[in-house]
This record gives sequence, structure tokens and C-alpha cells, in this order.
Amino acid sequence: MPTLYLIPTLLADDTAHQVLPSSIREIVEKTDAYFVENVRSARRFISGLKTSRIIDETTFFNLDKDTSPTDTRRQIQELTERKRNAGVLSEAGCPGVADPGAVIVGMAHTLGWKVEPLVGPSSILLALMASGMSGQSFVFHGYLPIERQDRARAVRHLEKEAQERQQTQIFMETPYRNDALFADVVANCQPNTRLCVACNLTAPDAFVRTLTIREWKTQVPDLRKKPTVFLLL
Repeated sequence: MPTLYLIPTLLADDTAHQVLPSSIREIVEKTDAYFVENVRSARRFISGLKTSRIIDETTFFNLDKDTSPTDTRRQIQELTERKRNAGVLSEAGCPGVADPGAVIVGMAHTLGWKVEPLVGPSSILLALMASGMSGQSFVFHGYLPIERQDRARAVRHLEKEAQERQQTQIFMETPYRNDALFADVVANCQPNTRLCVACNLTAPDAFVRTLTIREWKTQVPDLRKKPTVFLLL
């Protein structure tokens, strides 16, 4: 049976040399079919690895939140019949975590494929490592509600869970809404609750800071258009 490679991509531009092992280049060089969240980003990532792979001879299957499962099932079935290996590429970081990659992984298991996760950067784990919060018990919630009242309720619930369970609560937001989310967290949490803000991880201007809500009120960061992970405890 074929192998499905779960291939981490970069969190920040021009960082392949520091965050990707040589094994990823080797896998990309010999793999000519990919399920990707964004074809343009995937082509740029593969080209940036400077392997011998010819982009125009590479097959890309789009796999995002709007992709029909029927289409994806047909595509992997065709690869199965032709005994072709494939890769999965997220928009950033590790596929299958906070992206649609889990869909194709589940199908691959059903069809008997070998599934091989590869080492690379994960913003969620890097943020947790750097936060100083509990790495023994934590939950990743993905994106919180967009509507402000719903988001405020969600934040208060996460704070309650963190306090009652001593469990790190991890969440994120679309970069252009980071500042609004930060403001809502600060406005709805207790003064002694700790908040970690982990921004632009692996980039030269990476920013990771854990402070109490009281302290954050006088040290508001600029998070506009910067990929950010938030952690509460």
C-alpha cells in the first residue's frame, strides 16, 4: 500500500534551514502528489526547498474546509489504485492540526495506507513549550466565536476551565482579528489569570510573553497581521 506523508511547512518565511530536517527535502523530492490547503502556498513551499522536483510535473489536490469529501475520496482512491505515495501540506505548520488535513488522513487509514508524520514546527506546541504553563494537561480549542458577546462567553468559560482543572487553554484567531481577541480576553478575565501571547514563532521578530491580565492591561502588544497563539491558565 502507498504511504501518506504528513509534511510540516514553515511558520515564518526563509526559516527552512532552521526548522526543517533534511528528511523533509528527501520526501518532497520523491513525492509527486499532494493534498494541500492552498495550492499557491504549497507550490511556493516546495520550490523554496530547492530540490530536483519539477513543480509542473507535480499533482496538487485542493483540500480546504469547502472541499467535497466525495472529491477527496475519489482522488485518494485513484492514487491507491496506481500505488502512488502522497503528501499532505498545511498552510502553515503541521498538517492535521487546526487544518483540514485530518480528512485525508482518516481516509488513508480506511484504505490501509501507511501514514507517516514528519518532524517540523507546530505553533501550538512551540507556544505551549514557551508559555511556562502546564504541559501535562492542556486543550487546544482552535478559533473562538467571531461575535463579540459569544467570544466573551467563550473566554470566561475557558478561564473557568483553566482554574478548575489547572489545565492550559490554547486558542488562536485570524491574524487581522488578533487585537480584538486580545482586548476581549483582557476585558473578561480575572486580574491574576495568566495569559501567554506567542506571536510570529520561529521568525526573527518572534514574541512570547506570559503575564497576568493585570500586567497586560499596561503592556498591550501590537498583534495586527501576525500569526499568534493565545494560552490561558
